[in-house]
Amino acid sequence: MTQADSLPTVQAPSVQELGQRARRAARVLRSLPTERKVQALRALADELRSREAGILAANVRDVQAAEAAGLPAHMVDRLRLDASALAAIARDVEAVAALPDPVGEQTGEKTLPSGIRVSQRRVPLGVLGVIYESRPNVTVDVAALALMSGNAAILRGGKETVHSNAALEEAIRAALEGEGLPGAAVQVIRDPDRARMLELLRLDDCVDAIIPRGGAGLHRFCVENATVPVIVGGIGVVHLYLDSSFTRTPQDVQTAADLIRNAKTQKPSACNALDTLLIDRAALPALPGVLRALLESGTELRADAEALEALSRAGLTASPAQPGDYGTEFLALTASIRTVSGLDEALDFIAEHGGHTDVILTRDEAQARRFVQDVDSAAVMVNASPRFNDGGQLGLGAEVAISTQKLHARGPMGLRELTTTKWVVQGDGQIRG
Repeated sequence: MTQADSLPTVQAPSVQELGQRARRAARVLRSLPTERKVQALRALADELRSREAGILAANVRDVQAAEAAGLPAHMVDRLRLDASALAAIARDVEAVAALPDPVGEQTGEKTLPSGIRVSQRRVPLGVLGVIYESRPNVTVDVAALALMSGNAAILRGGKETVHSNAALEEAIRAALEGEGLPGAAVQVIRDPDRARMLELLRLDDCVDAIIPRGGAGLHRFCVENATVPVIVGGIGVVHLYLDSSFTRTPQDVQTAADLIRNAKTQKPSACNALDTLLIDRAALPALPGVLRALLESGTELRADAEALEALSRAGLTASPAQPGDYGTEFLALTASIRTVSGLDEALDFIAEHGGHTDVILTRDEAQARRFVQDVDSAAVMVNASPRFNDGGQLGLGAEVAISTQKLHARGPMGLRELTTTKWVVQGDGQIRG
């Protein structure tokens, strides 16, 4: 029996019908008072908790099917839910409910010589189409952020999440309708056929923005096939440059070791996990102390000749790096090491391969300032793990995606990034001369 065979045999609405329903729901959400949105999100958190057994059972079916199909380990890891993870998702919903509502904010109010009064008001984007792979938590994150920002959403998860997403959609719908809101505010395309995704990408009469969350292939497919504007992100190589000033004391070496281990192993399948360590040549004597714990964690290291020699002298082993190991997003317990002659070479390397999250470990404030100014990435960090490039960690409550483009948003996309502005002009009968 296939996943599709085991689903209810009701006639699913077409993508066009989903879009029309979402557009109608978006009109309701657009002017919804903050307190109504907060109530709906609290109801959603309660539904997730009360439906825990059913949601986890659905997820087990997806995980078992994914493992049987031979999906990569990092995708199975992203797919898996347990009671702790579901409880954390419910808390994230409540965290979004506690955030300031950006909708309705007015800025730039002024009266012009003509007598008209003008301002800009923050408003929802409208209908979001979110396409993602393997992560059922995204279903709830998007639902919460869309609702709080006054947007409707059409979600298309991967075929590996079909049962999990169906169970989550039912919880979301129950919460919405229980609060007197349209259930169509958040809809899931349950048909795993790739043709449905193509239909969503071209639904420009109903959808205002497409946000893909997945690998480079998914982003490329969306950009090449969409007639709806696409906000791309979530892919890219994460670098950490270790300056020699951060290796002069045993305490700093230990701090670097702990931070780098966290950057790689806390969640290797995440887009903000470390891919490439750039090490100042003057810091090579400290490299074994920095990487010993990482090797003990089971991480495969692929190092250039100088780093290999430094590790070998300490009895540590790594594989020789190949050209393709640089500029690669590993999404697994694998990392590359590149020796550089200092900050200038590190900056040049990141300029060629970076764009997502880049970190410097340094005790030199001038080096830190220059790194922050020079590196053109979605997030630049000084003496902190790249794993902090996350909506929840940066105070957004949750995120729809991490945008690595410059229009319309960049970095983790929370409530404010799911809104736009419109001009409001008020007058007393003025006409233009």
